[in-house]
Amino acid sequence: MPKDRAPEAMAHGIPPTYVPARNTIFLSYALALAEVLPARDIFIGINFLDASGYPDCREEFVNAFEQAARLGTRLRDLRIHAPLVRMTKAEIIRAGTSLGVDYALTHSCYDPINDRACGRCDACLLRKKGFAEARVHDPTRYSLR
Repeated sequence: MPKDRAPEAMAHGIPPTYVPARNTIFLSYALALAEVLPARDIFIGINFLDASGYPDCREEFVNAFEQAARLGTRLRDLRIHAPLVRMTKAEIIRAGTSLGVDYALTHSCYDPINDRACGRCDACLLRKKGFAEARVHDPTRYSLR
C-alpha cells in the first residue's frame, strides 16, 4: 500500500490499489437491473481528476461502456451519467456539503486502522487536500500512526 506519496507520484502510473474491471462489474450489474426494470439512466460516481490514474475512471471508459450497453441490450436510449468525473475533490466536497452530505459518516481510506482512516494512503491524502482546498472542515477520524 503506497503511503505518503507526493501528488506528482500519484499522477503517474496505475497504483496497486487498482482493482481490475471493478467499474465494469458495477456497471454490468446496473445495466442488467436497468434492462429488467426498465430504466434508461445509470449513474456512477467515478472521478478522474483525482483518481490516481485508474483507467476505469475515465470519461472515455464510460462512453465506451454506454455504447457497448446499447449494442448488447434492448436499451437503445440508455444513458450512463458520471456527474463527478471532471470535478476536483474540492468541487465534490463543496457539492456534497451543499446537498447536506454528512462527511463524518464517510472515509476514503484504502488501509483503515480499526475504525480510523490511516491518513497516509493516496485516498486519504487526496481527501485531506480536497477538504483543505474546499475550505471545509474534514471530520474524518484519522489514525495517529
